[in-house]
Amino acid sequence: MFDSIQKSFGSAIKKLRGKSRMSEAEVDEVLADIRVGLLEADVHFRVVRDFLARVKERCLREEVLKSLSPEQQVLKVLSEELTSMLGGNAKELDFSVKPPAVILVCGLQGSGKTTSLVKLALHLKNKNKRVLVVSTDVRRPAALEQLKQLSERNGIDGVYLENQAQLPPLKIAESALKKAQETNTEVLLVDTAGRVQLDDDLMNELQSLTKALNPTERLLVIDSMMGQSAVDVAEGFQSKVDLTGAILTKLDGDARGGAALSLVSVTGKPIKFIGTGERATDFEIFYPERISSRLLDMGDVLSLLERAEEALKDEDIAKEEMAEGMLKGSFTLEDFRNQLRMVSKMGSMGSLMKMLPGMGSIQEQFNEQEADKEFKKINAILGSMTQEERKQPQVINGSRRSRISKGSGVAVQEINSFLKRFDEARRMMKKMGKWAKYFGGAAGGGGAPAGLDPFMSKRNKGFGRKL
Repeated sequence: MFDSIQKSFGSAIKKLRGKSRMSEAEVDEVLADIRVGLLEADVHFRVVRDFLARVKERCLREEVLKSLSPEQQVLKVLSEELTSMLGGNAKELDFSVKPPAVILVCGLQGSGKTTSLVKLALHLKNKNKRVLVVSTDVRRPAALEQLKQLSERNGIDGVYLENQAQLPPLKIAESALKKAQETNTEVLLVDTAGRVQLDDDLMNELQSLTKALNPTERLLVIDSMMGQSAVDVAEGFQSKVDLTGAILTKLDGDARGGAALSLVSVTGKPIKFIGTGERATDFEIFYPERISSRLLDMGDVLSLLERAEEALKDEDIAKEEMAEGMLKGSFTLEDFRNQLRMVSKMGSMGSLMKMLPGMGSIQEQFNEQEADKEFKKINAILGSMTQEERKQPQVINGSRRSRISKGSGVAVQEINSFLKRFDEARRMMKKMGKWAKYFGGAAGGGGAPAGLDPFMSKRNKGFGRKL
Protein backbone atom coordinates (compact mmCIF):
# COMPACT_ATOMS: atom_id res chain seq x y z
CA MET A 1 0.00 0.00 0.00
CA PHE A 2 1.28 3.48 -0.95
CA ASP A 3 4.57 1.97 -2.15
CA SER A 4 5.18 4.44 -5.00
CA ILE A 5 4.31 7.48 -2.87
CA GLN A 6 6.57 6.22 -0.10
CA LYS A 7 9.45 5.84 -2.56
CA SER A 8 9.00 9.36 -3.93
CA PHE A 9 9.01 10.89 -0.45
CA GLY A 10 12.02 8.80 0.53
CA SER A 11 14.14 9.75 -2.49
CA ALA A 12 13.20 13.42 -2.11
CA ILE A 13 14.04 13.60 1.60
CA LYS A 14 17.33 11.76 1.02
CA LYS A 15 18.63 14.84 -0.81
CA LEU A 16 18.56 16.76 2.49
CA ARG A 17 20.38 14.09 4.49
CA GLY A 18 23.51 15.37 6.19
CA LYS A 19 22.88 19.03 5.33
CA SER A 20 23.11 21.63 8.08
CA ARG A 21 21.30 24.36 6.11
CA MET A 22 18.72 24.42 3.33
CA SER A 23 18.19 26.89 0.47
CA GLU A 24 14.98 27.75 -1.37
CA ALA A 25 16.38 26.03 -4.48
CA GLU A 26 16.81 22.81 -2.49
CA VAL A 27 13.23 23.09 -1.23
CA ASP A 28 12.01 23.39 -4.83
CA GLU A 29 14.09 20.36 -5.85
CA VAL A 30 12.60 18.24 -3.05
CA LEU A 31 9.06 19.33 -3.86
CA ALA A 32 9.56 18.63 -7.58
CA ASP A 33 10.37 14.98 -6.78
CA ILE A 34 7.37 14.74 -4.49
CA ARG A 35 5.11 16.27 -7.16
CA VAL A 36 6.13 13.62 -9.69
CA GLY A 37 5.58 10.82 -7.18
CA LEU A 38 2.12 12.03 -6.17
CA LEU A 39 0.93 12.50 -9.75
CA GLU A 40 2.27 9.08 -10.74
CA ALA A 41 0.34 7.64 -7.80
CA ASP A 42 -2.82 9.10 -9.37
CA VAL A 43 -3.43 11.72 -6.68
CA HIS A 44 -5.84 14.38 -7.97
CA PHE A 45 -3.89 17.25 -9.53
CA ARG A 46 -5.73 19.90 -7.47
CA VAL A 47 -4.81 18.06 -4.28
CA VAL A 48 -1.14 17.89 -5.34
CA ARG A 49 -1.04 21.57 -6.22
CA ASP A 50 -2.59 22.76 -2.94
CA PHE A 51 -0.54 20.35 -0.82
CA LEU A 52 2.80 21.42 -2.32
CA ALA A 53 1.88 25.10 -1.99
CA ARG A 54 1.25 24.68 1.75
CA VAL A 55 4.42 22.64 2.26
CA LYS A 56 6.58 25.16 0.38
CA GLU A 57 5.14 28.11 2.30
CA ARG A 58 5.99 26.41 5.61
CA CYS A 59 9.43 25.17 4.48
CA LEU A 60 10.48 28.70 3.45
CA ARG A 61 9.93 30.04 6.93
CA GLU A 62 13.10 31.20 8.66
CA GLU A 63 13.16 28.50 11.36
CA VAL A 64 13.14 25.74 8.75
CA LEU A 65 15.66 27.25 6.34
CA LYS A 66 18.19 27.85 9.13
CA SER A 67 17.48 24.67 11.01
CA LEU A 68 20.38 22.50 12.12
CA SER A 69 18.50 19.51 10.71
CA PRO A 70 16.58 20.41 7.53
CA GLU A 71 15.69 16.75 6.99
CA GLN A 72 13.87 16.50 10.31
CA GLN A 73 12.17 19.87 9.88
CA VAL A 74 10.88 19.02 6.39
CA LEU A 75 9.74 15.61 7.59
CA LYS A 76 7.78 17.34 10.36
CA VAL A 77 6.12 19.70 7.87
CA LEU A 78 5.29 16.88 5.47
CA SER A 79 3.89 14.71 8.27
CA GLU A 80 1.60 17.46 9.55
CA GLU A 81 0.38 18.46 6.08
CA LEU A 82 -0.23 14.85 5.02
CA THR A 83 -2.19 14.22 8.21
CA SER A 84 -4.26 17.34 7.55
CA MET A 85 -4.86 16.29 3.92
CA LEU A 86 -6.10 12.89 5.11
CA GLY A 87 -8.60 14.40 7.53
CA GLY A 88 -6.65 15.27 10.68
CA ASN A 89 -8.09 12.88 13.24
CA ALA A 90 -9.80 9.50 13.04
CA LYS A 91 -13.58 9.91 12.73
CA GLU A 92 -15.69 7.51 14.75
CA LEU A 93 -19.09 6.13 13.80
CA ASP A 94 -22.09 7.96 15.21
CA PHE A 95 -24.01 5.89 17.74
CA SER A 96 -25.63 8.81 19.55
CA VAL A 97 -29.14 7.73 18.59
CA LYS A 98 -31.79 5.45 20.02
CA PRO A 99 -30.93 1.89 18.92
CA PRO A 100 -30.81 0.52 16.36
CA ALA A 101 -28.29 2.82 14.70
CA VAL A 102 -28.61 2.24 10.95
CA ILE A 103 -25.52 2.17 8.73
CA LEU A 104 -26.22 2.31 4.99
CA VAL A 105 -23.39 1.01 2.80
CA CYS A 106 -23.31 2.03 -0.87
CA GLY A 107 -20.88 1.97 -3.79
CA LEU A 108 -20.26 0.79 -7.33
CA GLN A 109 -20.38 -2.89 -8.26
CA GLY A 110 -17.06 -4.63 -7.68
CA SER A 111 -15.79 -2.14 -5.11
CA GLY A 112 -15.93 -4.69 -2.28
CA LYS A 113 -19.14 -3.36 -0.78
CA THR A 114 -20.66 -6.58 0.57
CA THR A 115 -17.32 -7.85 1.88
CA SER A 116 -16.69 -4.51 3.60
CA LEU A 117 -20.11 -4.58 5.22
CA VAL A 118 -19.36 -8.00 6.76
CA LYS A 119 -15.91 -6.82 7.87
CA LEU A 120 -17.51 -3.79 9.52
CA ALA A 121 -20.14 -6.00 11.17
CA LEU A 122 -17.40 -8.26 12.58
CA HIS A 123 -15.44 -5.20 13.76
CA LEU A 124 -18.51 -3.94 15.65
CA LYS A 125 -19.31 -7.40 16.99
CA ASN A 126 -15.80 -7.59 18.42
CA LYS A 127 -16.54 -4.28 20.14
CA ASN A 128 -19.48 -6.04 21.85
CA LYS A 129 -22.16 -4.45 19.67
CA ARG A 130 -25.29 -6.46 18.82
CA VAL A 131 -25.26 -6.42 15.03
CA LEU A 132 -27.70 -7.37 12.28
CA VAL A 133 -27.07 -7.31 8.51
CA VAL A 134 -29.42 -7.22 5.54
CA SER A 135 -29.07 -7.04 1.75
CA THR A 136 -31.43 -4.88 -0.31
CA ASP A 137 -29.63 -5.79 -3.54
CA VAL A 138 -32.21 -7.67 -5.63
CA ARG A 139 -30.48 -7.04 -8.96
CA ARG A 140 -27.27 -9.03 -8.57
CA PRO A 141 -28.27 -12.72 -8.36
CA ALA A 142 -25.49 -13.76 -5.98
CA ALA A 143 -25.66 -10.70 -3.69
CA LEU A 144 -27.94 -12.20 -1.04
CA GLU A 145 -26.13 -15.55 -1.02
CA GLN A 146 -22.74 -13.84 -0.74
CA LEU A 147 -23.84 -11.84 2.29
CA LYS A 148 -25.41 -14.91 3.88
CA GLN A 149 -22.31 -17.07 3.46
CA LEU A 150 -19.89 -14.41 4.69
CA SER A 151 -22.10 -13.54 7.67
CA GLU A 152 -22.63 -17.15 8.78
CA ARG A 153 -18.90 -17.85 8.41
CA ASN A 154 -18.18 -15.02 10.87
CA GLY A 155 -21.07 -15.64 13.27
CA ILE A 156 -23.06 -12.55 12.29
CA ASP A 157 -26.87 -12.52 12.38
CA GLY A 158 -28.75 -11.51 9.24
CA VAL A 159 -32.26 -10.88 7.92
CA TYR A 160 -33.29 -13.37 5.23
CA LEU A 161 -36.88 -13.18 4.01
CA GLU A 162 -38.88 -15.67 1.98
CA ASN A 163 -38.56 -14.91 -1.75
CA GLN A 164 -36.38 -11.95 -0.82
CA ALA A 165 -34.98 -11.53 -4.36
CA GLN A 166 -38.52 -10.78 -5.61
CA LEU A 167 -39.30 -8.15 -2.96
CA PRO A 168 -38.84 -4.36 -3.38
CA PRO A 169 -35.65 -3.09 -1.65
CA LEU A 170 -37.69 -0.69 0.47
CA LYS A 171 -39.87 -3.50 1.87
CA ILE A 172 -36.78 -5.57 2.71
CA ALA A 173 -35.21 -2.61 4.53
CA GLU A 174 -38.38 -1.88 6.51
CA SER A 175 -38.70 -5.54 7.55
CA ALA A 176 -35.06 -5.56 8.67
CA LEU A 177 -35.55 -2.39 10.71
CA LYS A 178 -38.61 -3.90 12.39
CA LYS A 179 -36.69 -7.06 13.29
CA ALA A 180 -33.77 -5.00 14.62
CA GLN A 181 -36.16 -3.10 16.91
CA GLU A 182 -37.80 -6.33 18.12
CA THR A 183 -34.51 -8.07 18.87
CA ASN A 184 -32.84 -5.13 20.67
CA THR A 185 -30.20 -4.88 17.95
CA GLU A 186 -27.77 -2.02 18.45
CA VAL A 187 -26.55 -1.66 14.86
CA LEU A 188 -28.32 -2.53 11.60
CA LEU A 189 -26.03 -2.64 8.54
CA VAL A 190 -27.80 -2.33 5.20
CA ASP A 191 -26.14 -3.49 1.98
CA THR A 192 -27.40 -1.77 -1.18
CA ALA A 193 -27.32 -2.49 -4.90
CA GLY A 194 -24.25 -1.45 -6.87
CA ARG A 195 -23.91 -0.50 -10.51
CA VAL A 196 -21.14 -0.55 -13.07
CA GLN A 197 -21.53 3.23 -13.20
CA LEU A 198 -23.65 5.96 -11.60
CA ASP A 199 -27.24 6.06 -12.86
CA ASP A 200 -30.59 7.57 -11.90
CA ASP A 201 -32.16 4.25 -10.84
CA LEU A 202 -29.36 3.62 -8.34
CA MET A 203 -29.58 7.11 -6.87
CA ASN A 204 -33.38 7.10 -6.62
CA GLU A 205 -33.27 3.76 -4.81
CA LEU A 206 -30.63 5.03 -2.39
CA GLN A 207 -32.61 8.19 -1.71
CA SER A 208 -35.74 6.14 -0.94
CA LEU A 209 -33.83 3.87 1.45
CA THR A 210 -32.22 6.85 3.14
CA LYS A 211 -35.58 8.54 3.66
CA ALA A 212 -37.20 5.37 5.06
CA LEU A 213 -34.34 4.27 7.34
CA ASN A 214 -32.88 7.64 8.38
CA PRO A 215 -29.41 6.10 8.73
CA THR A 216 -26.94 7.72 11.10
CA GLU A 217 -24.09 6.68 8.79
CA ARG A 218 -24.05 6.62 4.99
CA LEU A 219 -20.75 5.05 4.01
CA LEU A 220 -19.40 4.93 0.47
CA VAL A 221 -17.16 1.96 -0.38
CA ILE A 222 -14.40 3.00 -2.76
CA ASP A 223 -11.92 0.74 -4.55
CA SER A 224 -8.49 2.28 -3.89
CA MET A 225 -7.30 1.20 -7.35
CA MET A 226 -9.70 3.66 -8.99
CA GLY A 227 -7.29 6.56 -8.49
CA GLN A 228 -8.62 9.96 -9.53
CA SER A 229 -11.93 8.53 -10.77
CA ALA A 230 -12.72 7.70 -7.12
CA VAL A 231 -13.23 11.41 -6.56
CA ASP A 232 -15.84 11.63 -9.35
CA VAL A 233 -17.69 8.63 -7.92
CA ALA A 234 -17.65 10.10 -4.42
CA GLU A 235 -18.92 13.46 -5.64
CA GLY A 236 -21.72 11.69 -7.56
CA PHE A 237 -22.94 9.82 -4.47
CA GLN A 238 -22.48 12.86 -2.24
CA SER A 239 -24.76 15.00 -4.44
CA LYS A 240 -27.65 12.60 -3.81
CA VAL A 241 -27.11 10.88 -0.48
CA ASP A 242 -25.09 13.26 1.76
CA LEU A 243 -22.38 10.81 2.75
CA THR A 244 -20.95 10.70 6.26
CA GLY A 245 -17.75 8.93 5.29
CA ALA A 246 -16.00 6.29 3.20
CA ILE A 247 -14.47 2.83 3.42
CA LEU A 248 -11.39 2.42 1.24
CA THR A 249 -10.87 -1.16 0.03
CA LYS A 250 -8.11 -3.26 -1.57
CA LEU A 251 -5.26 -1.23 -0.12
CA ASP A 252 -3.23 -4.44 0.03
CA GLY A 253 -3.23 -4.60 -3.76
CA ASP A 254 -2.70 -0.92 -4.52
CA ALA A 255 0.90 0.30 -4.65
CA ARG A 256 -0.18 3.85 -5.45
CA GLY A 257 -2.84 4.99 -2.95
CA GLY A 258 -3.89 8.12 -4.85
CA ALA A 259 -7.55 7.64 -3.97
CA ALA A 260 -6.85 7.93 -0.23
CA LEU A 261 -4.93 11.17 -0.62
CA SER A 262 -7.52 12.68 -2.97
CA LEU A 263 -10.81 11.62 -1.43
CA VAL A 264 -10.84 13.63 1.79
CA SER A 265 -9.40 16.81 0.29
CA VAL A 266 -11.83 16.98 -2.62
CA THR A 267 -15.05 15.70 -1.03
CA GLY A 268 -14.58 16.90 2.54
CA LYS A 269 -15.79 13.49 3.77
CA PRO A 270 -13.61 11.40 6.09
CA ILE A 271 -12.30 7.92 5.37
CA LYS A 272 -13.46 5.93 8.40
CA PHE A 273 -12.13 2.45 7.63
CA ILE A 274 -9.71 0.70 5.28
CA GLY A 275 -9.70 -2.86 3.97
CA THR A 276 -6.19 -4.30 3.95
CA GLY A 277 -6.68 -7.90 2.80
CA GLU A 278 -9.06 -10.72 1.96
CA ARG A 279 -9.72 -11.99 5.48
CA ALA A 280 -12.67 -10.68 7.50
CA THR A 281 -10.22 -9.36 10.10
CA ASP A 282 -8.20 -7.38 7.51
CA PHE A 283 -10.06 -4.22 8.39
CA GLU A 284 -8.76 -1.16 10.23
CA ILE A 285 -9.92 2.17 11.55
CA PHE A 286 -8.44 4.90 9.36
CA TYR A 287 -5.96 6.98 11.38
CA PRO A 288 -4.62 9.86 9.22
CA GLU A 289 -1.54 10.42 11.37
CA ARG A 290 -0.59 6.73 11.15
CA ILE A 291 -1.02 6.65 7.38
CA SER A 292 1.15 9.76 6.99
CA SER A 293 3.76 8.04 9.16
CA ARG A 294 3.72 5.02 6.81
CA LEU A 295 4.03 7.28 3.77
CA LEU A 296 7.15 8.88 5.23
CA ASP A 297 8.60 5.45 6.10
CA MET A 298 8.39 6.14 9.82
CA GLY A 299 6.34 2.98 10.36
CA ASP A 300 3.07 2.42 12.17
CA VAL A 301 4.01 0.74 15.41
CA LEU A 302 0.75 1.69 17.15
CA SER A 303 -1.33 -0.22 14.60
CA LEU A 304 1.07 -3.15 14.82
CA LEU A 305 0.72 -3.27 18.62
CA GLU A 306 -3.07 -3.01 18.40
CA ARG A 307 -3.16 -5.83 15.88
CA ALA A 308 -0.98 -7.97 18.14
CA GLU A 309 -3.12 -7.21 21.20
CA GLU A 310 -6.32 -8.15 19.37
CA ALA A 311 -4.90 -11.26 17.71
CA LEU A 312 -3.19 -12.60 20.83
CA LYS A 313 -5.68 -11.56 23.52
CA ASP A 314 -6.50 -15.20 24.32
CA GLU A 315 -2.90 -16.40 24.25
CA ASP A 316 -1.54 -14.93 27.51
CA ILE A 317 -1.25 -18.27 29.33
CA ALA A 318 0.36 -19.95 26.33
CA LYS A 319 2.87 -17.10 25.97
CA GLU A 320 3.85 -17.30 29.65
CA GLU A 321 4.36 -21.06 29.49
CA MET A 322 6.37 -20.69 26.28
CA ALA A 323 8.61 -17.99 27.78
CA GLU A 324 9.27 -20.16 30.82
CA GLY A 325 10.15 -23.09 28.55
CA MET A 326 12.58 -20.93 26.58
CA LEU A 327 14.46 -19.88 29.71
CA LYS A 328 14.68 -23.48 30.93
CA GLY A 329 15.77 -24.79 27.54
CA SER A 330 12.65 -26.95 27.24
CA PHE A 331 11.27 -25.05 24.23
CA THR A 332 9.90 -27.68 21.82
CA LEU A 333 8.83 -27.81 18.19
CA GLU A 334 5.26 -27.86 19.52
CA ASP A 335 5.95 -24.50 21.20
CA PHE A 336 7.50 -23.20 18.01
CA ARG A 337 4.44 -24.27 16.04
CA ASN A 338 2.24 -22.36 18.50
CA GLN A 339 4.39 -19.27 18.01
CA LEU A 340 3.91 -19.47 14.25
CA ARG A 341 0.18 -19.79 14.79
CA MET A 342 0.14 -16.68 16.98
CA VAL A 343 2.08 -14.64 14.44
CA SER A 344 -0.13 -15.79 11.55
CA LYS A 345 -3.18 -14.45 13.40
CA MET A 346 -1.77 -10.95 13.00
CA GLY A 347 -1.67 -11.11 9.20
CA SER A 348 0.87 -11.82 6.48
CA MET A 349 4.55 -11.34 7.28
CA GLY A 350 4.74 -8.69 4.56
CA SER A 351 1.92 -6.59 6.04
CA LEU A 352 3.54 -6.76 9.50
CA MET A 353 7.00 -5.80 8.24
CA LYS A 354 5.62 -2.75 6.42
CA MET A 355 4.47 -1.34 9.76
CA LEU A 356 8.06 -1.17 11.01
CA PRO A 357 10.06 2.09 10.63
CA GLY A 358 12.57 2.13 7.78
CA MET A 359 11.14 -0.84 5.88
CA GLY A 360 10.46 1.31 2.81
CA SER A 361 14.16 1.80 2.20
CA ILE A 362 14.79 -1.97 1.98
CA GLN A 363 11.46 -2.94 0.45
CA GLU A 364 12.99 -4.08 -2.81
CA GLN A 365 15.17 -6.54 -0.89
CA PHE A 366 12.16 -7.91 0.97
CA ASN A 367 9.92 -10.29 -0.93
CA GLU A 368 6.57 -10.62 0.84
CA GLN A 369 5.48 -13.62 -1.22
CA GLU A 370 8.74 -15.46 -0.50
CA ALA A 371 8.45 -14.71 3.22
CA ASP A 372 4.93 -16.12 3.42
CA LYS A 373 5.98 -19.09 1.29
CA GLU A 374 8.76 -19.95 3.77
CA PHE A 375 6.31 -19.77 6.66
CA LYS A 376 3.97 -22.17 4.86
CA LYS A 377 6.85 -24.60 4.31
CA ILE A 378 7.77 -24.58 7.98
CA ASN A 379 4.13 -25.11 8.94
CA ALA A 380 3.92 -28.02 6.48
CA ILE A 381 6.96 -29.66 8.10
CA LEU A 382 5.58 -29.21 11.61
CA GLY A 383 2.15 -30.41 10.52
CA SER A 384 3.67 -33.63 9.09
CA MET A 385 5.23 -34.51 12.44
CA THR A 386 3.49 -36.42 15.20
CA GLN A 387 2.90 -34.68 18.52
CA GLU A 388 5.59 -36.90 20.05
CA GLU A 389 8.11 -35.71 17.42
CA ARG A 390 7.27 -32.06 18.00
CA LYS A 391 7.62 -32.43 21.77
CA GLN A 392 10.77 -34.60 21.57
CA PRO A 393 12.67 -33.66 18.37
CA GLN A 394 15.52 -35.99 19.37
CA VAL A 395 13.41 -39.02 18.36
CA ILE A 396 13.32 -37.88 14.70
CA ASN A 397 15.60 -40.40 12.99
CA GLY A 398 16.26 -41.05 9.31
CA SER A 399 13.07 -42.97 8.57
CA ARG A 400 10.95 -40.38 10.36
CA ARG A 401 12.60 -37.59 8.37
CA SER A 402 11.79 -39.44 5.17
CA ARG A 403 8.14 -39.74 6.23
CA ILE A 404 7.99 -36.04 7.19
CA SER A 405 9.54 -35.15 3.84
CA LYS A 406 6.85 -37.04 1.92
CA GLY A 407 4.07 -35.58 4.07
CA SER A 408 5.20 -31.96 3.73
CA GLY A 409 6.54 -32.03 0.17
CA VAL A 410 9.88 -30.64 1.41
CA ALA A 411 13.28 -32.18 0.67
CA VAL A 412 14.97 -34.16 3.47
CA GLN A 413 18.00 -31.84 3.25
CA GLU A 414 15.83 -28.84 4.08
CA ILE A 415 14.24 -30.68 6.99
CA ASN A 416 17.73 -31.52 8.30
CA SER A 417 18.71 -27.85 8.02
CA PHE A 418 15.54 -26.73 9.81
CA LEU A 419 16.06 -29.18 12.69
CA LYS A 420 19.70 -28.12 13.01
CA ARG A 421 18.73 -24.45 13.25
CA PHE A 422 16.05 -25.28 15.80
CA ASP A 423 18.52 -27.21 17.96
CA GLU A 424 20.97 -24.29 17.85
CA ALA A 425 18.19 -21.88 18.79
CA ARG A 426 17.11 -24.01 21.74
CA ARG A 427 20.67 -24.21 23.09
CA MET A 428 20.98 -20.43 22.72
CA MET A 429 17.73 -19.90 24.65
CA LYS A 430 19.01 -22.12 27.46
CA LYS A 431 22.16 -19.99 27.71
CA MET A 432 20.08 -16.81 27.77
CA GLY A 433 18.01 -18.29 30.59
CA LYS A 434 21.19 -18.82 32.64
CA TRP A 435 22.38 -15.27 31.92
CA ALA A 436 19.01 -13.89 33.03
CA LYS A 437 19.58 -15.32 36.51
CA TYR A 438 22.78 -13.29 36.86
CA PHE A 439 21.73 -10.06 35.13
CA GLY A 440 18.04 -9.99 36.06
CA GLY A 441 15.04 -9.68 33.77
CA ALA A 442 13.91 -11.91 30.95
CA ALA A 443 16.09 -12.87 28.06
CA GLY A 444 15.41 -11.82 24.53
CA GLY A 445 14.20 -8.24 24.95
CA GLY A 446 12.75 -7.05 21.65
CA GLY A 447 12.42 -7.88 17.99
CA ALA A 448 10.74 -11.02 16.72
CA PRO A 449 9.36 -13.61 19.15
CA ALA A 450 12.40 -15.33 20.64
CA GLY A 451 11.72 -18.68 19.00
CA LEU A 452 11.48 -17.10 15.55
CA ASP A 453 14.67 -15.00 15.63
CA PRO A 454 17.11 -17.70 14.43
CA PHE A 455 14.82 -18.61 11.54
CA MET A 456 14.38 -15.03 10.32
CA SER A 457 18.03 -14.01 9.97
CA LYS A 458 19.28 -13.46 6.44
CA ARG A 459 22.64 -14.89 7.52
CA ASN A 460 21.17 -18.32 8.17
CA LYS A 461 21.73 -20.96 5.60
CA GLY A 462 18.74 -23.24 5.99
CA PHE A 463 15.11 -22.58 6.34
CA GLY A 464 14.13 -18.95 6.75
CA ARG A 465 17.23 -17.61 5.00
CA LYS A 466 14.97 -15.50 2.74
CA LEU A 467 13.27 -14.00 5.75
